[in-house]
Amino acid sequence: MLTVEDYRRIRLAHRDGMSIRAIARTLHHSRRKVRQALQEPEPRPYTRQGEAHAPVLGPFRPLIRQILSDDQQAPRKQRHTAARIYRRLRDEHGYRGGYDQVRRYVQRQRKQSRETFIPLDHPPGRRLEADFGHIYVDFPQGRQQVPVLLTTWSYSASPFAVAMPTEKVEAILAGMVAAFDFFGCVPREVWWDNPRTVAKEILKGRQRKLHDRYEALASHYRFEPLFCMPACGNEKPYVENSVYDLQRNWATPVPQVEDLDQLNEYLRQCCLRKLTHQMAGKVETVGQRFERDQAAAGSLPAHRFDPCIYQSARVDKYQTVRFDRNRYTVPRRWAFETVTIKAYIDRIDIVAADTVIASHRRSYDRGQLIFQEEHYLAILGRRPAALDHSAVFRQWKLPLCFQQLREDLQRRHGDSQGARQYIRVLQLLAEHPAQRVQQAIDLSTHQSSLHADLIIHATERLAQGHHANNIGKEESSPAENAGLIEVPPPDLTQFDELLTSRQGESANVTRAIAVIESESQATTFAGHLGRTRETGRRSRPTECRLQPVLAPSG
Repeated sequence: MLTVEDYRRIRLAHRDGMSIRAIARTLHHSRRKVRQALQEPEPRPYTRQGEAHAPVLGPFRPLIRQILSDDQQAPRKQRHTAARIYRRLRDEHGYRGGYDQVRRYVQRQRKQSRETFIPLDHPPGRRLEADFGHIYVDFPQGRQQVPVLLTTWSYSASPFAVAMPTEKVEAILAGMVAAFDFFGCVPREVWWDNPRTVAKEILKGRQRKLHDRYEALASHYRFEPLFCMPACGNEKPYVENSVYDLQRNWATPVPQVEDLDQLNEYLRQCCLRKLTHQMAGKVETVGQRFERDQAAAGSLPAHRFDPCIYQSARVDKYQTVRFDRNRYTVPRRWAFETVTIKAYIDRIDIVAADTVIASHRRSYDRGQLIFQEEHYLAILGRRPAALDHSAVFRQWKLPLCFQQLREDLQRRHGDSQGARQYIRVLQLLAEHPAQRVQQAIDLSTHQSSLHADLIIHATERLAQGHHANNIGKEESSPAENAGLIEVPPPDLTQFDELLTSRQGESANVTRAIAVIESESQATTFAGHLGRTRETGRRSRPTECRLQPVLAPSG
């Protein structure tokens, strides 16, 4: 085959007057090639004029086309390769030709069936694409796979990424709210694939039956929820490129972080750095194009969407409600009632009568009991044995002074009565912070007559002193503060019912209370000296011994 250089030499020699015969003899080419070079300035590129003649394969071509057509309905990883088609033709249909003929024919058929696309151009502020990507991250407890929710604007390609503990509906809600807060605006459309957590049912065409909470999110932010056709992720290419950036650039090498908060801060910085990037084929940076997205997009609503899902539940006899294969406790007051569970990605709020009655950290394990010890303090007086035989109280991590107090009470009053008095002290934790109760224990333990009434009284005096200090800070005039404290008149009949014959012990308690009053520096105390344990079928009269109080004369 003649080269371009051969063509040039032949044409120059003919220009200088050499004949075709002389050129052929001098340059060692045939006269046919010389004439061809004189007719055309350069050699023609090689092109196949027709399909290669393969008489052996000819009868099997319809069978190959049928196999490739059937593969369109088969799983992607269970479709025929060219080698597999060749072996089937050879073993099942008696094909005697070579493999290369089969491979070339399969390749031509697949090229003809490959999908082509039309370049799209989305206007600013209109379209936001969303998807989940997955990366491995090194935490202190080891390497874990983390789902990351990514959103990307179709016009500017400005991304946002946030790591989530799950891919459930509440994670999508929280991630979308965080994305809108990050961008400071709302698109007209949000495009997803078809996750079952959001698109509960795929209907005809692009119609979907949405999850109620995702529909509420779309209504709150006023965007249109749209979805790609099934198995057509190419309809949202910009977020797919963001997933590639996440895996190949932002998470390579594998990030090493302490927790999800640190990982999310790192991802946030990656998204901010992306604003300075200039995309291929564009003359502006991502940040410059995103300014047009912001200008054309909708504004954020006045109130932030509450990113949680709702579920009704009935409290059982163990004061627990079941959610997502775990149980969460509520106070005794709401046993056997119907409550509403608000599930966030990090916590569980339990609501009754428009009030949050319990809030727990959310667990993604199975079969767990997530509890607060304070929820069982109300019935602990009826079941004092649970103090030692229930994991709820055995695992309660209290300051060391509480264990020392129990030992002192049991040593002075016996195991049974000492435990009951200790339970009365624990019940203070349902109303007061542990630090305040600990301070009351410190004030009472050095008294000669250690009793639960002393600690209860000291705790309430400390609480009233704290309340009085807060009022003093809020009000400028001490004269005005004096009118804020109202002392209800005492019901003297209740005190008389508590009188017993053990006057000596009562006198010791009274003297100890007087000492505590002087040490605590409290203001005004308007309550009774003791607190009786919750009454019930197994309850006993209180052990508190008080002096009779005389009614005022006149």
